[in-house]
Amino acid sequence: MRRAVVIGATGQIGRVAVGALAGDGWEVTALSRGGGRDESWPGDVRVARADREDTAALAEVVGDGCDVLVDMVAYGPGHARQLTSLADRVGSAVVISSVSVYEDDKGRNFDTQGEPDGFPEYPLPITEDQGTVRPGDASYSTRKAGLERELLAAGAELPITLLRAGAIHGPHCMTPRELYFVKRNLDGRPRRVLPYRGESRFHPASVHTIAELIRLAAARPGTRALNAVDPDAPTVAEIARAIDTVMGVERENVLVDGPPPAPTVGDTPWTVPVPVVCDMSAAERELGYRPVVRYAETLPDTVAWIERQLAGRDWREAYPKMFRTYGDLFDYAAEDAFLDTLGA
Repeated sequence: MRRAVVIGATGQIGRVAVGALAGDGWEVTALSRGGGRDESWPGDVRVARADREDTAALAEVVGDGCDVLVDMVAYGPGHARQLTSLADRVGSAVVISSVSVYEDDKGRNFDTQGEPDGFPEYPLPITEDQGTVRPGDASYSTRKAGLERELLAAGAELPITLLRAGAIHGPHCMTPRELYFVKRNLDGRPRRVLPYRGESRFHPASVHTIAELIRLAAARPGTRALNAVDPDAPTVAEIARAIDTVMGVERENVLVDGPPPAPTVGDTPWTVPVPVVCDMSAAERELGYRPVVRYAETLPDTVAWIERQLAGRDWREAYPKMFRTYGDLFDYAAEDAFLDTLGA
């Protein structure tokens, strides 16, 4: 039987990926810091406990070897070297990266978006041939780029599939973008402000989409970087409406030309001045990938998860990483002040 080891197995993507591999006939060892087990996994999934940073513990879990090592949390050149140090015992690896590694032909990227005219304008849809940022320690994107460079260079000794994920969504997320609209609906907010006329598109990636790509890549070892996004890339206005439908409410979109009118007004987690939409042709060609789910189909589970996490708690307690990442997403006083100016 083919053996798979999954690092970060109890995280958002890992839970689904373990199930997908087990369902495809793999003998799976699910590795996490807590050594937990998801209730959806088959009973023959093995669980192991180890810290991602502990190379000796990771090597012990791999043991005499595995056919594929799946890494959900690799981040930076150090983790790349850790993985390649196991090349003599690992058949191939599948590693999660990010579309944030891309830069446009003028050298603009996600790290420059706060500068004047700094947001990248990619040829759409973005293919894997698009350039990437210079590796370094400055940001999430540059560290992911460093991870990629080290792993791709080691492809001769360890076949690596890098999956460049978009805006990941699904239950168990620590920074769910959908929270922006779910909480507003729960709070009874009748209107929400959407910059760029609600037309921003930041390509989402369901945990089910990524798990399917992991399943396919595990069975077809090779060295490559592939986009990992859903078949559809809805606008932020379409996302808002879809969440309304799931929650059984009707809300008004207040569309604004141009950027957010104030720092805490309308700056949704999908708000970008130009579209970020990726191409999936390479995954279709190299892995035989076919879409397994569309964005709106996944929303009921995502919304229900967020509602359970919020029940009886301040959103900053339920999602502290969300607050650290995005700041105050629910500055209703500033929002109302802006809406009052429209009424005047």
